Amino acid sequence: MTHDIHIIGGGMAGSEAAWQLAQAGYRVRLSEMRGGAGGDVTAAHRTTDLAELVCSNSFRSDDAESNAVGLLHQEMRTLGSLIMREADAHRVPAGSALAVDRDGYSGGVTAAIAAHPNIDLIRERVDTLPAGPAIIATGPLTAPLLAQAIGAETGEESLAFFDALAPIVHHDSIDMDICWRAARWDKGGADYINCPMTKDEYLAFHAALIAGEKTEYKEWENVPYFDGCMPIEVMAERGLDTLRFGPMKPVGLDNPKTGRWPWAVVQLRQDNALGTLWNIVGFQTKLKHAEQVRVFRMIPGLQNAEFARLGGLHRNTFIKSPVLLDPTLRLKSAPHIRFAGQITGCEGYLESAAIGLLAGRFAAAELAGDVISLPPPTTAFGALLAHITGGADVATYQPMNVNFGLFPPLELTKKTGKADRKRMYSARAREHLGEWITALPVHPRQPVPQPESV
Repeated sequence: MTHDIHIIGGGMAGSEAAWQLAQAGYRVRLSEMRGGAGGDVTAAHRTTDLAELVCSNSFRSDDAESNAVGLLHQEMRTLGSLIMREADAHRVPAGSALAVDRDGYSGGVTAAIAAHPNIDLIRERVDTLPAGPAIIATGPLTAPLLAQAIGAETGEESLAFFDALAPIVHHDSIDMDICWRAARWDKGGADYINCPMTKDEYLAFHAALIAGEKTEYKEWENVPYFDGCMPIEVMAERGLDTLRFGPMKPVGLDNPKTGRWPWAVVQLRQDNALGTLWNIVGFQTKLKHAEQVRVFRMIPGLQNAEFARLGGLHRNTFIKSPVLLDPTLRLKSAPHIRFAGQITGCEGYLESAAIGLLAGRFAAAELAGDVISLPPPTTAFGALLAHITGGADVATYQPMNVNFGLFPPLELTKKTGKADRKRMYSARAREHLGEWITALPVHPRQPVPQPESV
Protein backbone atom coordinates (compact mmCIF):
# COMPACT_ATOMS: atom_id res chain seq x y z
CA MET A 1 0.00 0.00 0.00
CA THR A 2 1.24 3.51 -0.83
CA HIS A 3 0.73 5.72 2.21
CA ASP A 4 -0.51 9.28 2.47
CA ILE A 5 0.82 9.82 5.99
CA HIS A 6 3.04 8.11 8.57
CA ILE A 7 1.99 7.95 12.23
CA ILE A 8 4.60 6.97 14.79
CA GLY A 9 3.24 5.52 18.01
CA GLY A 10 0.26 3.25 18.57
CA GLY A 11 -0.92 4.59 21.90
CA MET A 12 -4.20 6.39 22.40
CA ALA A 13 -3.25 9.48 20.40
CA GLY A 14 -1.63 7.60 17.51
CA SER A 15 -4.47 5.09 17.24
CA GLU A 16 -7.09 7.84 17.26
CA ALA A 17 -5.22 9.92 14.68
CA ALA A 18 -4.86 6.86 12.42
CA TRP A 19 -8.56 6.09 12.73
CA GLN A 20 -9.65 9.63 11.86
CA LEU A 21 -7.42 9.73 8.76
CA ALA A 22 -8.43 6.25 7.63
CA GLN A 23 -12.12 7.04 8.06
CA ALA A 24 -11.58 10.09 5.85
CA GLY A 25 -10.21 7.79 3.14
CA TYR A 26 -6.46 8.34 3.58
CA ARG A 27 -3.91 5.53 3.64
CA VAL A 28 -1.98 5.37 6.88
CA ARG A 29 1.24 3.69 7.94
CA LEU A 30 1.02 3.25 11.72
CA SER A 31 4.35 2.32 13.32
CA GLU A 32 4.33 0.75 16.79
CA MET A 33 7.60 -0.55 18.21
CA ARG A 34 6.06 -3.00 20.68
CA GLY A 35 5.76 -6.42 19.11
CA GLY A 36 8.37 -5.74 16.43
CA ALA A 37 11.02 -8.17 15.25
CA GLY A 38 13.55 -6.57 17.57
CA GLY A 39 11.36 -7.31 20.57
CA ASP A 40 11.19 -3.66 21.57
CA VAL A 41 9.12 -3.04 24.68
CA THR A 42 8.85 -0.31 27.26
CA ALA A 43 9.24 -0.68 31.00
CA ALA A 44 5.67 0.53 31.55
CA HIS A 45 3.76 -1.75 29.15
CA ARG A 46 2.83 -5.38 29.61
CA THR A 47 1.22 -6.25 26.23
CA THR A 48 1.68 -5.42 22.56
CA ASP A 49 -1.90 -4.12 22.19
CA LEU A 50 -2.49 -0.63 20.87
CA ALA A 51 -3.78 2.08 23.21
CA GLU A 52 -2.78 0.01 26.26
CA LEU A 53 -3.67 1.60 29.59
CA VAL A 54 -0.47 1.58 31.62
CA CYS A 55 -1.94 2.95 34.87
CA SER A 56 -5.57 3.28 35.92
CA ASN A 57 -8.44 1.75 33.93
CA SER A 58 -10.53 4.88 34.54
CA PHE A 59 -11.20 7.61 31.98
CA ARG A 60 -12.49 9.71 34.88
CA SER A 61 -15.87 11.43 35.03
CA ASP A 62 -18.40 10.80 32.26
CA ASP A 63 -20.61 13.67 33.43
CA ALA A 64 -20.81 16.06 30.47
CA GLU A 65 -22.96 18.57 32.36
CA SER A 66 -20.62 19.59 35.15
CA ASN A 67 -17.18 18.13 34.44
CA ALA A 68 -14.72 19.21 31.76
CA VAL A 69 -13.37 15.73 31.05
CA GLY A 70 -16.94 14.40 30.76
CA LEU A 71 -17.61 17.18 28.28
CA LEU A 72 -14.51 16.08 26.35
CA HIS A 73 -15.88 12.51 26.29
CA GLN A 74 -19.09 13.82 24.70
CA GLU A 75 -17.24 15.92 22.12
CA MET A 76 -15.07 12.96 21.13
CA ARG A 77 -18.11 10.73 20.68
CA THR A 78 -19.66 13.42 18.48
CA LEU A 79 -16.60 13.38 16.19
CA GLY A 80 -16.51 9.60 15.82
CA SER A 81 -13.74 8.70 18.23
CA LEU A 82 -12.51 5.11 18.09
CA ILE A 83 -11.13 5.39 21.63
CA MET A 84 -14.54 6.39 22.99
CA ARG A 85 -16.33 3.75 20.92
CA GLU A 86 -14.21 0.98 22.41
CA ALA A 87 -14.31 2.47 25.91
CA ASP A 88 -18.09 2.48 25.80
CA ALA A 89 -18.13 -1.08 24.45
CA HIS A 90 -15.95 -2.37 27.30
CA ARG A 91 -17.33 -0.30 30.15
CA VAL A 92 -17.33 -1.70 33.69
CA PRO A 93 -19.31 -0.39 36.70
CA ALA A 94 -17.71 2.75 38.18
CA GLY A 95 -20.55 5.06 39.21
CA SER A 96 -20.47 8.31 37.24
CA ALA A 97 -16.95 7.59 35.98
CA LEU A 98 -16.10 5.77 32.76
CA ALA A 99 -13.93 2.77 33.60
CA VAL A 100 -13.10 -0.06 31.21
CA ASP A 101 -12.03 -3.68 31.08
CA ARG A 102 -8.47 -2.77 30.11
CA ASP A 103 -7.71 -5.89 28.06
CA GLY A 104 -11.06 -5.89 26.26
CA TYR A 105 -10.74 -2.20 25.49
CA SER A 106 -7.18 -2.27 24.11
CA GLY A 107 -7.93 -5.51 22.28
CA GLY A 108 -10.91 -3.82 20.64
CA VAL A 109 -8.82 -0.85 19.52
CA THR A 110 -6.13 -3.17 18.15
CA ALA A 111 -8.63 -5.31 16.23
CA ALA A 112 -10.35 -2.25 14.72
CA ILE A 113 -7.05 -0.73 13.57
CA ALA A 114 -5.73 -4.02 12.19
CA ALA A 115 -8.97 -4.65 10.26
CA HIS A 116 -9.20 -1.22 8.65
CA PRO A 117 -8.40 -1.40 4.91
CA ASN A 118 -6.74 2.03 4.96
CA ILE A 119 -4.29 1.30 7.80
CA ASP A 120 -1.05 -0.67 7.63
CA LEU A 121 -0.04 -1.51 11.20
CA ILE A 122 3.72 -2.05 11.13
CA ARG A 123 5.55 -3.36 14.18
CA GLU A 124 8.76 -1.37 13.95
CA ARG A 125 10.81 1.19 15.86
CA VAL A 126 11.36 4.51 14.12
CA ASP A 127 14.56 6.32 15.09
CA THR A 128 14.54 9.33 12.76
CA LEU A 129 12.13 12.08 11.83
CA PRO A 130 10.07 11.24 8.72
CA ALA A 131 10.66 13.15 5.50
CA GLY A 132 7.01 13.16 4.45
CA PRO A 133 3.66 13.97 6.14
CA ALA A 134 3.71 12.51 9.65
CA ILE A 135 2.27 12.60 13.14
CA ILE A 136 4.53 11.80 16.08
CA ALA A 137 2.53 10.37 18.98
CA THR A 138 5.15 8.42 20.90
CA GLY A 139 4.01 9.36 24.37
CA PRO A 140 5.95 9.74 27.61
CA LEU A 141 8.35 6.85 26.86
CA THR A 142 9.64 7.95 23.46
CA ALA A 143 12.52 5.72 22.31
CA PRO A 144 15.94 7.30 22.97
CA LEU A 145 17.09 7.68 19.36
CA LEU A 146 13.84 9.31 18.25
CA ALA A 147 13.97 11.59 21.31
CA GLN A 148 17.48 12.59 20.25
CA ALA A 149 16.24 13.35 16.73
CA ILE A 150 13.41 15.49 18.12
CA GLY A 151 15.86 17.28 20.39
CA ALA A 152 18.22 17.93 17.48
CA GLU A 153 15.38 19.47 15.45
CA THR A 154 13.80 21.52 18.21
CA GLY A 155 16.75 22.30 20.47
CA GLU A 156 17.58 20.20 23.50
CA GLU A 157 16.21 22.85 25.86
CA SER A 158 12.76 22.38 24.31
CA LEU A 159 12.52 18.68 25.21
CA ALA A 160 11.82 17.67 28.81
CA PHE A 161 12.16 14.23 30.35
CA PHE A 162 10.44 14.83 33.68
CA ASP A 163 7.27 16.45 34.91
CA ALA A 164 7.86 18.63 37.93
CA LEU A 165 4.26 19.55 38.60
CA ALA A 166 3.19 22.19 41.08
CA PRO A 167 -0.50 22.34 42.00
CA ILE A 168 -2.67 24.77 40.05
CA VAL A 169 -5.56 26.62 41.67
CA HIS A 170 -8.63 28.23 40.11
CA HIS A 171 -8.32 31.98 40.69
CA ASP A 172 -11.90 32.45 41.77
CA SER A 173 -11.39 30.04 44.69
CA ILE A 174 -8.56 32.11 46.26
CA ASP A 175 -9.58 34.25 49.25
CA MET A 176 -8.25 37.69 48.34
CA ASP A 177 -9.43 39.09 51.68
CA ILE A 178 -6.47 37.20 53.15
CA CYS A 179 -4.03 37.27 50.22
CA TRP A 180 -2.62 40.23 48.32
CA ARG A 181 -0.92 40.84 45.00
CA ALA A 182 2.67 42.07 44.90
CA ALA A 183 6.14 41.23 43.67
CA ARG A 184 9.09 40.90 46.04
CA TRP A 185 10.49 44.33 47.00
CA ASP A 186 7.71 45.76 44.76
CA LYS A 187 9.92 45.16 41.73
CA GLY A 188 7.93 44.94 38.51
CA GLY A 189 4.17 44.59 38.55
CA ALA A 190 1.96 42.98 41.17
CA ASP A 191 2.63 39.65 39.51
CA TYR A 192 2.19 37.25 42.42
CA ILE A 193 -0.62 36.36 44.78
CA ASN A 194 0.86 36.11 48.27
CA CYS A 195 -0.56 33.93 51.05
CA PRO A 196 0.85 34.97 54.47
CA MET A 197 1.57 32.59 57.35
CA THR A 198 2.12 33.23 61.03
CA LYS A 199 4.75 31.22 62.90
CA ASP A 200 2.16 28.82 64.32
CA GLU A 201 0.53 28.35 60.90
CA TYR A 202 3.93 27.66 59.35
CA LEU A 203 4.91 25.11 62.01
CA ALA A 204 1.61 23.24 61.57
CA PHE A 205 1.99 23.28 57.80
CA HIS A 206 5.62 22.10 57.98
CA ALA A 207 4.62 19.17 60.22
CA ALA A 208 1.75 18.23 57.88
CA LEU A 209 4.09 18.17 54.86
CA ILE A 210 6.47 15.76 56.57
CA ALA A 211 3.71 13.51 57.94
CA GLY A 212 1.64 13.45 54.74
CA GLU A 213 1.33 10.16 52.85
CA LYS A 214 3.51 10.08 49.72
CA THR A 215 3.31 8.16 46.47
CA GLU A 216 6.18 5.93 45.41
CA TYR A 217 8.01 6.05 42.11
CA LYS A 218 7.38 3.24 39.67
CA GLU A 219 10.41 1.03 39.05
CA TRP A 220 10.85 2.32 35.50
CA GLU A 221 10.61 6.03 36.33
CA ASN A 222 14.02 6.54 37.98
CA VAL A 223 13.19 10.20 38.57
CA PRO A 224 16.11 12.09 40.12
CA TYR A 225 15.85 14.83 42.69
CA PHE A 226 17.61 17.93 41.45
CA ASP A 227 17.40 21.54 42.50
CA GLY A 228 14.90 22.55 39.83
CA CYS A 229 12.25 20.03 40.91
CA MET A 230 12.89 19.16 44.56
CA PRO A 231 9.60 18.00 46.13
CA ILE A 232 8.37 20.46 48.73
CA GLU A 233 8.18 17.76 51.42
CA VAL A 234 11.81 16.72 50.77
CA MET A 235 12.87 20.33 51.33
CA ALA A 236 10.82 20.38 54.54
CA GLU A 237 12.64 17.29 55.81
CA ARG A 238 15.98 19.08 55.46
CA GLY A 239 15.26 21.46 58.31
CA LEU A 240 12.59 23.49 60.05
CA ASP A 241 13.53 26.72 58.28
CA THR A 242 14.56 25.35 54.87
CA LEU A 243 11.27 26.39 53.26
CA ARG A 244 11.47 29.86 54.85
CA PHE A 245 14.76 30.39 53.06
CA GLY A 246 13.48 28.78 49.86
CA PRO A 247 10.09 28.91 48.12
CA MET A 248 8.31 30.30 51.20
CA LYS A 249 10.71 33.13 52.07
CA PRO A 250 8.85 36.27 53.21
CA VAL A 251 11.58 38.86 52.68
CA GLY A 252 10.57 41.88 50.62
CA LEU A 253 6.86 41.17 50.92
CA ASP A 254 5.07 43.69 53.13
CA ASN A 255 1.61 42.46 54.04
CA PRO A 256 -0.60 45.55 53.48
CA LYS A 257 -2.88 44.40 56.31
CA THR A 258 -0.06 44.48 58.89
CA GLY A 259 2.69 46.54 57.26
CA ARG A 260 5.18 43.81 58.13
CA TRP A 261 6.74 40.73 56.56
CA PRO A 262 4.86 37.53 57.45
CA TRP A 263 6.69 34.60 59.07
CA ALA A 264 6.43 32.75 55.75
CA VAL A 265 4.70 33.32 52.41
CA VAL A 266 3.30 30.97 49.79
CA GLN A 267 3.30 32.61 46.36
CA LEU A 268 1.09 31.85 43.36
CA ARG A 269 2.01 32.82 39.82
CA GLN A 270 -0.36 33.25 36.87
CA ASP A 271 -0.35 30.08 34.78
CA ASN A 272 -2.42 30.90 31.71
CA ALA A 273 -3.09 33.89 29.51
CA LEU A 274 -6.69 34.12 30.69
CA GLY A 275 -5.58 34.59 34.31
CA THR A 276 -8.01 31.94 35.49
CA LEU A 277 -5.32 29.51 36.72
CA TRP A 278 -2.48 30.14 39.19
CA ASN A 279 0.28 27.72 40.16
CA ILE A 280 1.74 27.42 43.66
CA VAL A 281 5.37 28.39 43.12
CA GLY A 282 7.94 25.73 44.04
CA PHE A 283 5.36 23.22 45.29
CA GLN A 284 6.09 20.17 43.14
CA THR A 285 5.32 17.20 45.36
CA LYS A 286 4.97 13.45 45.77
CA LEU A 287 2.16 13.77 48.32
CA LYS A 288 -0.85 11.65 47.41
CA HIS A 289 -3.65 13.66 45.84
CA ALA A 290 -6.03 13.55 48.81
CA GLU A 291 -3.17 14.62 51.07
CA GLN A 292 -2.34 17.53 48.78
CA VAL A 293 -5.88 18.85 49.00
CA ARG A 294 -5.89 18.52 52.81
CA VAL A 295 -2.43 19.97 53.41
CA PHE A 296 -2.49 22.78 50.86
CA ARG A 297 -5.86 24.00 52.13
CA MET A 298 -4.01 24.75 55.38
CA ILE A 299 -2.42 27.69 53.54
CA PRO A 300 -4.20 30.93 54.51
CA GLY A 301 -6.23 32.13 51.54
CA LEU A 302 -6.41 28.64 50.03
CA GLN A 303 -8.76 27.16 52.63
CA ASN A 304 -11.45 26.78 49.94
CA ALA A 305 -9.09 26.21 47.01
CA GLU A 306 -10.32 24.35 43.96
CA PHE A 307 -7.47 22.59 42.19
CA ALA A 308 -7.26 22.43 38.40
CA ARG A 309 -4.23 20.16 38.74
CA LEU A 310 -2.48 18.56 41.68
CA GLY A 311 1.27 18.26 41.99
CA GLY A 312 3.61 15.46 41.07
CA LEU A 313 6.99 14.37 39.82
CA HIS A 314 7.08 11.80 37.04
CA ARG A 315 9.17 10.53 34.20
CA ASN A 316 7.77 11.96 30.99
CA THR A 317 8.98 13.10 27.58
CA PHE A 318 7.28 16.22 26.26
CA ILE A 319 8.09 19.21 24.11
CA LYS A 320 7.51 22.90 24.78
CA SER A 321 4.50 22.97 22.53
CA PRO A 322 3.57 26.67 22.99
CA VAL A 323 6.92 27.58 21.42
CA LEU A 324 7.35 24.76 18.91
CA LEU A 325 3.89 24.05 17.48
CA ASP A 326 1.51 26.12 15.40
CA PRO A 327 -2.24 26.18 16.22
CA THR A 328 -2.79 23.05 14.08
CA LEU A 329 -0.11 21.05 15.97
CA ARG A 330 2.49 21.33 13.19
CA LEU A 331 6.15 21.66 14.13
CA LYS A 332 7.04 25.19 13.07
CA SER A 333 10.55 24.25 11.97
CA ALA A 334 9.32 21.20 10.00
CA PRO A 335 5.61 21.74 9.20
CA HIS A 336 5.19 18.36 7.50
CA ILE A 337 5.33 16.88 11.04
CA ARG A 338 2.58 17.14 13.63
CA PHE A 339 2.76 16.09 17.26
CA ALA A 340 -0.08 14.54 19.24
CA GLY A 341 -0.79 13.08 22.66
CA GLN A 342 1.22 13.26 25.85
CA ILE A 343 4.39 14.34 24.07
CA THR A 344 2.68 17.70 23.44
CA GLY A 345 2.26 18.24 27.18
CA CYS A 346 -1.33 17.22 27.76
CA GLU A 347 -2.04 14.99 30.73
CA GLY A 348 -4.50 12.11 30.85
CA TYR A 349 -5.74 9.29 28.66
CA LEU A 350 -8.60 11.18 27.07
CA GLU A 351 -6.70 14.41 26.64
CA SER A 352 -4.02 12.47 24.72
CA ALA A 353 -6.61 10.78 22.53
CA ALA A 354 -8.42 14.08 21.92
CA ILE A 355 -5.25 15.76 20.66
CA GLY A 356 -4.65 12.70 18.48
CA LEU A 357 -8.16 13.08 17.07
CA LEU A 358 -7.54 16.74 16.24
CA ALA A 359 -4.12 16.01 14.72
CA GLY A 360 -5.70 13.37 12.49
CA ARG A 361 -8.50 15.68 11.38
CA PHE A 362 -6.14 18.58 10.77
CA ALA A 363 -3.87 16.33 8.69
CA ALA A 364 -6.84 15.04 6.69
CA ALA A 365 -8.00 18.59 5.96
CA GLU A 366 -4.49 19.57 4.89
CA LEU A 367 -4.17 16.55 2.59
CA ALA A 368 -7.53 17.50 1.04
CA GLY A 369 -6.39 21.08 0.44
CA ASP A 370 -9.03 22.45 2.82
CA VAL A 371 -8.56 25.45 5.09
CA ILE A 372 -8.15 24.03 8.59
CA SER A 373 -10.86 25.18 10.97
CA LEU A 374 -9.89 25.22 14.65
CA PRO A 375 -12.44 24.18 17.28
CA PRO A 376 -13.72 27.17 19.27
CA PRO A 377 -11.76 27.81 22.50
CA THR A 378 -15.09 27.65 24.34
CA THR A 379 -15.26 23.88 23.63
CA ALA A 380 -13.27 21.23 25.49
CA PHE A 381 -11.34 20.46 22.30
CA GLY A 382 -10.57 24.10 21.67
CA ALA A 383 -9.65 24.98 25.25
CA LEU A 384 -7.18 22.10 25.48
CA LEU A 385 -5.70 22.85 22.05
CA ALA A 386 -5.34 26.57 22.82
CA HIS A 387 -3.55 25.81 26.07
CA ILE A 388 -1.06 23.49 24.35
CA THR A 389 -0.32 25.73 21.40
CA GLY A 390 -0.16 29.14 23.02
CA GLY A 391 -2.33 29.69 26.07
CA ALA A 392 0.16 28.47 28.66
CA ASP A 393 3.02 30.32 30.28
CA VAL A 394 5.98 29.14 28.21
CA ALA A 395 8.48 29.51 31.04
CA THR A 396 6.52 27.19 33.34
CA TYR A 397 4.84 24.93 30.77
CA GLN A 398 3.95 21.55 32.24
CA PRO A 399 1.43 18.81 31.39
CA MET A 400 -2.20 19.69 32.10
CA ASN A 401 -5.57 17.92 32.23
CA VAL A 402 -8.59 19.54 30.63
CA ASN A 403 -10.50 21.69 33.13
CA PHE A 404 -12.88 24.62 33.05
CA GLY A 405 -10.05 26.97 34.03
CA LEU A 406 -8.74 26.61 30.46
CA PHE A 407 -12.02 27.93 29.00
CA PRO A 408 -12.65 31.62 28.31
CA PRO A 409 -14.47 33.01 31.35
CA LEU A 410 -18.23 33.40 31.43
CA GLU A 411 -20.09 36.56 32.34
CA LEU A 412 -21.03 35.65 35.90
CA THR A 413 -22.42 37.33 38.98
CA LYS A 414 -21.39 36.63 42.56
CA LYS A 415 -24.69 34.81 42.98
CA THR A 416 -23.82 32.23 40.32
CA GLY A 417 -23.14 28.97 42.15
CA LYS A 418 -20.31 26.60 41.28
CA ALA A 419 -22.65 23.92 39.89
CA ASP A 420 -24.51 26.45 37.77
CA ARG A 421 -21.23 27.85 36.48
CA LYS A 422 -20.07 24.43 35.28
CA ARG A 423 -23.40 23.73 33.57
CA MET A 424 -23.11 27.09 31.80
CA TYR A 425 -19.63 26.23 30.53
CA SER A 426 -20.94 22.89 29.21
CA ALA A 427 -24.01 24.41 27.57
CA ARG A 428 -21.92 27.06 25.80
CA ALA A 429 -19.45 24.39 24.65
CA ARG A 430 -22.17 22.19 23.15
CA GLU A 431 -23.68 25.12 21.29
CA HIS A 432 -20.35 26.26 19.86
CA LEU A 433 -19.22 22.73 18.96
CA GLY A 434 -22.41 22.23 16.98
CA GLU A 435 -21.86 25.49 15.10
CA TRP A 436 -18.25 24.51 14.34
CA ILE A 437 -19.20 21.07 13.02
CA THR A 438 -21.97 22.52 10.84
CA ALA A 439 -19.49 24.93 9.22
CA LEU A 440 -16.82 22.31 8.48
CA PRO A 441 -16.20 21.69 4.75
CA VAL A 442 -17.54 18.50 3.23
CA HIS A 443 -14.59 16.17 2.70
CA PRO A 444 -14.00 15.32 -0.98
CA ARG A 445 -13.34 11.65 -0.26
CA GLN A 446 -16.12 9.33 0.74
CA PRO A 447 -15.50 7.75 4.17
CA VAL A 448 -15.06 3.98 4.01
CA PRO A 449 -17.67 1.94 5.89
CA GLN A 450 -16.85 1.64 9.58
CA PRO A 451 -15.67 -1.89 10.43
CA GLU A 452 -17.85 -3.73 12.91
CA SER A 453 -16.76 -3.41 16.52
CA VAL A 454 -14.85 -6.54 17.49
